[in-house]
Amino acid sequence: MALRCLCRLQPVALHFRTATSLGPQRSALAVKSQEHSIAFISRHLATKKSKAKSKGQVQARVNLNAALVEDIINLEDVKQEMKSILENLKEDFTKNLSIRTSPGAFDHITVTTKDGKFPLNQLGQISLKSPQLFIINMASFPESATAAVNALRDSQMNLNPELDGTIIRVPVPQVTREHRENLTKLAKQLTNKAKDSLRKARTGAVQEVKKCKEGVSEDIVKLLEKQIQQMADDIATELDKQLATKTKELLA
Repeated sequence: MALRCLCRLQPVALHFRTATSLGPQRSALAVKSQEHSIAFISRHLATKKSKAKSKGQVQARVNLNAALVEDIINLEDVKQEMKSILENLKEDFTKNLSIRTSPGAFDHITVTTKDGKFPLNQLGQISLKSPQLFIINMASFPESATAAVNALRDSQMNLNPELDGTIIRVPVPQVTREHRENLTKLAKQLTNKAKDSLRKARTGAVQEVKKCKEGVSEDIVKLLEKQIQQMADDIATELDKQLATKTKELLA
């Protein structure tokens, strides 16, 4: 009877010794578990990829848990950096590609005064007197009227403002077809510049991953590179959409 009880207790004791010995190794086992999980995902994606190729379908997207790879690279930071490139392009379009049909066309103009830099629309009251003439009333800040005129001339909007006391008259040049076409060329240049910035962001992120190649499985590196490329492709698509929309607007 005692021998039978001892035989039953041996596996329990063995399990207890194993469990108590795992304390110092817990983090290592957790990392190993993560690598096994990612390896499984990699094999799964590879299978779906081969099936997609055979059926002519779109390849599966990678969507790694950012927390799982945060020791290698911060995917959220990469995502935000790429998104900021898109937002900067939108701002560039607003600043440089206006057809000047409303007072809001001057919102981006900054006036440099002795007290600092201020938006033009905070220093003067802007109104459209006629389709060919803007009026800017600088009565609230008359000392900044000359600086406002200089800012308008330097705005790359092809403006020739005239100062009369505290009133600035801004004739609106006729928007010719040639001018619109030149603006579309500028839109393409700005988009190409944004794409260059996007490529640099992607390359920087991939290089950061490769720096951690030692001690990281090849599957993890490949999956991260694929996800970074995927993120860059998504933003590139949005950049192209912005260009197409702006081009259509300018040539309308």
